Amino acid sequence: MQTIHWPGLTPYEDGVVRMEAILADVLAGGPERVIFCEHEPVLTVGTSGDAADIGADAGVPVVETGRGGKVTYHGPGQRVVYLVVDLKRWNTDVRVYVKWLQAWLITTLAELGVTAAAGEKDEIGVWIGDRKVAAIGVRVRKGIAYHGIALNVANDLAVYQRFIPCGITDKGVTSLAKVMGTEVSMVAVDGVLERFLGEMMPSLT
Repeated sequence: MQTIHWPGLTPYEDGVVRMEAILADVLAGGPERVIFCEHEPVLTVGTSGDAADIGADAGVPVVETGRGGKVTYHGPGQRVVYLVVDLKRWNTDVRVYVKWLQAWLITTLAELGVTAAAGEKDEIGVWIGDRKVAAIGVRVRKGIAYHGIALNVANDLAVYQRFIPCGITDKGVTSLAKVMGTEVSMVAVDGVLERFLGEMMPSLT
């Protein structure tokens, strides 16, 4: 498995094109990849999303995407990780894979001193109290999972007032910087994410 870091801010649509090219290579027998990136500001509408959840004054581009989930935001200060991986690691069960993604994020945050949990009633993502700190959106093609997670590290939270994030109206959104009350190093977060990715990723069966 290869880990890739895309430098700078990647336009979302360019990132999807690059991820799709990697997916094609993995489907052809190439190595699995894990991609770390940050996107230019964008609202993405997943396969179960509704553009009506976005206010008229969103102020950022809106893109429809093939990942699962509803409307979410990507932008500077948010760590996006795309995992292009073989679902045989999780006995081809995408629900088990999503729970693994949640566990990976929760373990990472615990190492950073933040207590987080999976959502109630099978809510997808990771939460700190009643505030969502990480979104998860996955798609599967021929047994290969792609797309991944978006962890709010130190991004602008004001934009979340302009749309209904993930279709949730009774809870909020937060970031590590907001919760910790201090500057948070993206490099430090990446180091912990990568360490636990290596320790927690199951072997292919």
